Amino acid sequence: MKTEFVRYLERLSELYPTIDKASTEIINLQSILNLPKGTEHFLSDIHGEYESFSHVLRNGSGAVRKKIDDVFGHTLGTNDKSELASLIYYPKEKIDYIKTLDKDTENWYKITLYRLIEICKVVSSKYTRSKVRKALPPAYAYVIEELITEKPEVLNRGAYYDGIVNTILEIGAAEKFIIAIAELIQRLVVDHLHIIGDIYDRGSGAHKIMDKLCSYHSLDIQWGNHDILWMGAAVGNPACIATVIRNSIRYGNLDVIEDGYGINMRPLTVFALETYADDPCECFIPRNPNMVYISQHDENFWAKVHKAISVIQFKLEGQIIKRHPEFNMDNHLMLDKINYENGTIMLEGKEYKLKDTNFPTINPENPFELTDAEKELMNLLRSSFLRSEKLQNHVKFLYEKGSIYLTFNNNLLYHGCIPMNSDGTFTEVTLFGETVSGKSLMDKAEQLARDGYFAKNGSEEKEYGKDFLWFLWCGCYSPVYGKNKMTSFERYFIDDEEIRYYSMEDEGWNRIDLRESTTKKKIGEVGEKIKTATNTAVEKVSKQKKIVTDLQDNMTDALKKVVSTLELPMPCMLIRKNKINIGIEVKYPCSYDGVISKGLLLAQKVSMSEVLKVILGEMLQVVTDVKTNIEDILKEAVKVGVATFKETLISILKILSISDINCDYILCKGINETSLGKWVELKSDLSKSIATN
Repeated sequence: MKTEFVRYLERLSELYPTIDKASTEIINLQSILNLPKGTEHFLSDIHGEYESFSHVLRNGSGAVRKKIDDVFGHTLGTNDKSELASLIYYPKEKIDYIKTLDKDTENWYKITLYRLIEICKVVSSKYTRSKVRKALPPAYAYVIEELITEKPEVLNRGAYYDGIVNTILEIGAAEKFIIAIAELIQRLVVDHLHIIGDIYDRGSGAHKIMDKLCSYHSLDIQWGNHDILWMGAAVGNPACIATVIRNSIRYGNLDVIEDGYGINMRPLTVFALETYADDPCECFIPRNPNMVYISQHDENFWAKVHKAISVIQFKLEGQIIKRHPEFNMDNHLMLDKINYENGTIMLEGKEYKLKDTNFPTINPENPFELTDAEKELMNLLRSSFLRSEKLQNHVKFLYEKGSIYLTFNNNLLYHGCIPMNSDGTFTEVTLFGETVSGKSLMDKAEQLARDGYFAKNGSEEKEYGKDFLWFLWCGCYSPVYGKNKMTSFERYFIDDEEIRYYSMEDEGWNRIDLRESTTKKKIGEVGEKIKTATNTAVEKVSKQKKIVTDLQDNMTDALKKVVSTLELPMPCMLIRKNKINIGIEVKYPCSYDGVISKGLLLAQKVSMSEVLKVILGEMLQVVTDVKTNIEDILKEAVKVGVATFKETLISILKILSISDINCDYILCKGINETSLGKWVELKSDLSKSIATN
């Protein structure tokens, strides 16, 4: 048997059959080693957020701005550097904006061209001329190469470059040339892109992200469990298909499924309306993370669809678990543990009352069996997923560029985790008759994931691989998941915090348990502090002698007028049925978001309504003696009222040990271009108010 070293040499001999070719390649590689290393860009957990992804990709996570600072140092002001950076990020949009200004456009073109050329010289210096030449836009390749290449043989180099630039301006090619060189800078700033899992889920632009990645010059992908789920759906696994659809409906987002991949959802909606016509499906009202307005009719409609596909998912998952006892996922079986007469379920020796007991499609004698209508529905959906050309192309790209893990430039890259025992040894897992652990587990998982897509149709390897893709999505020992259990059923049907959140106490994981008593104690303490602070503020406001009583009677109208006065987008406040919720989004460097999200949820439950009273009260307190029209009152009140609320929020977040607070997100989520100017003005006023107080 040949050694790996011998096989390696034989392959090299095929690529470089002569001494001359081998020598040339050695010289080339050695010279490349003497160049600076190219910049690697690491991105993870994109989750379909195309706009954010595109922006980060354009600026290279700050690499472009750093190059501008390196090139110009103190010779350019901060504003000029920012203007230049925004031009490189969004050249077309920036040029269109410049045209609207009363500027000497031709002079701006000339100055900008020279600045872009200088940056381009620097970002291209770490690459060989051959690599730079391949990256040049074909239409302007020769001109750009001339401008960024030093020519010591030309005596009057200034005149030479001036001649090229002046010609560009004279023939009216400045705009296209600026766009071309800006995009080239974006291309050269980042040498290689690493996508470390979870392109899909939640956001509405996963298909756009995949389109972008398919055309990217150099990248690799480490699969996340959400990517694996879509890969499983693409190969026709019914459980993966149902889960993909359920997740999309849960987050109020079907853009990827319907618009992105052209999958017809009408059979599902028809089935849901027929099956759950009189069911309010209150437990299945979709989330609204973007705080967009949804009519009561649409909300009820999608709740029925959500429930229909969820029940189907639980049935299909049960079928996989029963087919594969080696997956060790019996704790996911729920439908067979329900007492359908009493509306209860027995889990871990404890009986829980179900929030929803209407199960018209479940046969208690065989709860995991699909009805004829459900079978027909899933056949239609499966066919749509298999026939979606764009989806299949994207999944093929994921297989081509992706893997469970990757070693690159002495870095080990993987999305999830490696199962370990409490003593630090790797956990052994039996997959397809083979016991593996550590690296062998990762390798086996990748092999089975590829079998699910590439193995011969109808083969045992193909069928096992398809089921294994679902296991990778949520299995206990899945190296891309990393949790003991996915509690989807519990979150829908059981109103008990203890059972709705997973535990990491089972042997096989050496991880922090989010449900540890210390964590629960901390959350409880935070909740009490928030409640106490809120009650104190309410008491203070109640003691004020002069309150504008006509505003007190209707908080909803008052807050509506605040929003309309400032012309802020409605996503910052959702007003429905005289109930007011304020959307708060916080950026924080915490991997265990369960603690934070639960803490904020607790705070909202115990005190948010009172906090809203405080907001209005603080606003009114400032203007009690002001006798003017309501809009003027509110304009003045917001400056102090919102600022006060901002300070309250910041103090709460500090209690939760959250740093890196993005106040733009706290005060107003979903700012668009039309209201950006107003927001800048408001933010400035708030900053001044806080500084004064």
